[in-house]
Amino acid sequence: MTVAAFTFYFFALTTVAGGLMTVISRNPVHSVLWLILAFLSSAGLFVLLGAEFVAMLLIIVYVGAVAVLFLFVVMMLDVDFAELKAEMSRYMPLALLIGAVILMQLGMALGVWNYADLAQANIAAPTGEAQNTAALGLLIYDKYIILFQLAGLILLVAMIGAIVLTLRHRVDIKRQNVMQQMHRDPAKAMELKDMKPGQGL
Repeated sequence: MTVAAFTFYFFALTTVAGGLMTVISRNPVHSVLWLILAFLSSAGLFVLLGAEFVAMLLIIVYVGAVAVLFLFVVMMLDVDFAELKAEMSRYMPLALLIGAVILMQLGMALGVWNYADLAQANIAAPTGEAQNTAALGLLIYDKYIILFQLAGLILLVAMIGAIVLTLRHRVDIKRQNVMQQMHRDPAKAMELKDMKPGQGL
């Protein structure tokens, strides 16, 4: 067995094991840690395919941001997971049925899977003189620039919409008025009281 084959099987097994332990782990913090392992193993598979940019993107975005955010949210929120698991047991038969259907579909798809003659040579292969990262940049920012900008615009609108939908103006909260504070008159803002000795307020 070559080093590349051994590395592929190692990353593939750790990816599957990490995904499985993410689902069946009892502790939610351990689930997030297993998810991070699955992300790192998937990044290793991308490196073996020659897609280093996608692998680094997976590590930086998913491991460095999303998974760590999940970890902090799970650790900081006081959620009663015992109650959630008790609720989950009611839906276990339906979940097992859906899982069996998905496995049957995957088996049917992989049973008739055939590689093209030049598929192995074209996986993440450099296009001309440019490497895969440069080729990806040329493809996104040259050929599909309009679609890329529209996707960014849709994400911006979705972000603004989420902020607007969750923003609630409460009238029973004292809010800071910066302009009123800047333009206040010190003579009117302060009042001097002449307190006699021995008397309180």
